[in-house]
Amino acid sequence: MNLDESQRQKVAAWIADGAKLSEIQTRLASELNLKLTYMEVRLLVDDLKLTPKDPEPPKVAAPVAEATKPADAKNAPPPAEPSGATGKVSVIVDQLTRAGAIVSGKVTFSDGQAADWYLDQTGRLGVVPKQQGYKPSAADVQQFQAALEKKIARMGF
Repeated sequence: MNLDESQRQKVAAWIADGAKLSEIQTRLASELNLKLTYMEVRLLVDDLKLTPKDPEPPKVAAPVAEATKPADAKNAPPPAEPSGATGKVSVIVDQLTRAGAIVSGKVTFSDGQAADWYLDQTGRLGVVPKQQGYKPSAADVQQFQAALEKKIARMGF
């Protein structure tokens, strides 16, 4: 495709403004009355030795999340260590799996309470405490789930 100098300058300006190839294709059709396929626009931009700009990634994430944390940090439990290395929650996988489960085992929470756990065929986690009505703390549950995930991953599940 042969463009005159003013058309080339327009395309270069569009690229400099951050236009994508599809936007350039639309502008060529509407402003210059040139109907080109996407591939033809790609080749045209390449022939003009122009490089479209990549969009900048959003600058949100960690700094914003950390800014809101201090107010909540007073009431929130400390983050659980995924490996369970603190010794508060220990997870054991049974060698002989419980009936109706894919994998099962035992867990001891930080307050010394014990429970049996299992994963059924649909991937649901079940926890059966030894003491009826016992509910572990949220931090213990988080630590249990992280430790369990790590142990199960090692087994190939």
